[in-house]
Formats: sequence, C-alpha cells, structure tokens
Amino acid sequence: MLPSHSNTLHLTQLSHHAIEQLSPTFESLPKTQHADGQYRLRRYSVISFSDGKLQQLGKQKFMQTNDINRFQGNVVRQFEPILESTLASAGMRELVELFASANSLPNNQEIEIHQMRISAVFDETQVAPEGIHQDGFNHIALVGIDRSNIVGGEIMLYRNNNEAPFFRKVLEDGEVAMLADDKLWHNAKPIRCINKNRAGHMDVFVLTAKEPSHALHS
Repeated sequence: MLPSHSNTLHLTQLSHHAIEQLSPTFESLPKTQHADGQYRLRRYSVISFSDGKLQQLGKQKFMQTNDINRFQGNVVRQFEPILESTLASAGMRELVELFASANSLPNNQEIEIHQMRISAVFDETQVAPEGIHQDGFNHIALVGIDRSNIVGGEIMLYRNNNEAPFFRKVLEDGEVAMLADDKLWHNAKPIRCINKNRAGHMDVFVLTAKEPSHALHS
C-alpha cells in the first residue's frame, strides 16, 4: 500500500521526444576526483525556473552534512555544469516543468539538477553508496533515461530507515518517480552487467527543491 498523502509519491512519464533529446547528452559526462567519481559520472547545475524558462545560476558547489550522507558527508563537491545546450532543450524544459507543476513550485524556484551516469565497473556497482537516506529537500524527482546491458538499479522507498521498503521499481526510459524527501527515505539496488564483455550503465537525472520557507540562503 502506498502512503496515504497524494504528494508523497507520484509516478509519471516523460515524452518519447524528451527522452530522445536528453539521452545523447549523457555521453559527455566527466569523471570527478570524488570518492565515487570514477564510476558515477556527473554534471550538476542549480537553475531558477520562471514562466517556463530555465536560467542557470552558476552555483557548482554541492555539500551534504554527515547526518544526511554518511558516504561523503561534510565534503564540498564541485561538478562541471550541465551543458547549456542540454538546459536549453525542449526535453529539459519538459522535465523541469513536470517537476515544478507536480510539486506546485512557485516562479523563480531554485531547482538543483544532477545528471548522472552510473557505470557498471564492478561485479556489483553501488548506485547509492550512502545506503538508505534522505537528501535534505522537500521534493525529489528520480528520472530514468537509459539502461544499457545491466540488471538491478531498482529504486526502493521506505517510510523510515529501519523498515523494509514498501515500494521498489526499475525506472525504465523516461519514467519519473517524484517523492517527498522529508516524508520518505530512499535507496537503490546495485547494478551489474548482463554481458561482462560489454560496458553497462544506468543514466538518470535527479531533481531536488526546497520549499521557500525551508530554503537556505547564502
């Protein structure tokens, strides 16, 4: 049974056209020097969204505290920004509009966007090295874009961090799971290659937002 609050979990779908536009942009994701940077390739941008228009805000530093991220907590991580051509695409606008609309976000809402490729480089590659966690936001969207030569990677949702998951699902291409991060916990199963002689990966977007009353101002 799903949680009773209608905004706690919402499943939806991107258009085929949006997937076609966004999928090739994952080929240029860089590795980083962070603990997971050799297999979780990433770009990261903070945008504002107003009247259907995205504006990049030039904030490239990302940090989570130890109580939120036991794997890389209290570490300032800096990532290359999402390409302007990706942010300007109709596919990205569709994704951000879907996120903003589903969560009734106001004009000029700051939205953080992580564009990630998890490469299946180990026998079992961790999709979420921090384990069962919350990210410290009000709203999160987990967006499947492409799965190639892998099994695993199911998202798992929990009512708290010491119970079994009440929901698990592989996010197929274009599937979007929106959840209330302050009400639920989440995790993901590791991935592994089906054919070990070929590369495998899982491509995802993660969008996060804080409601204005909870926003942290620098």
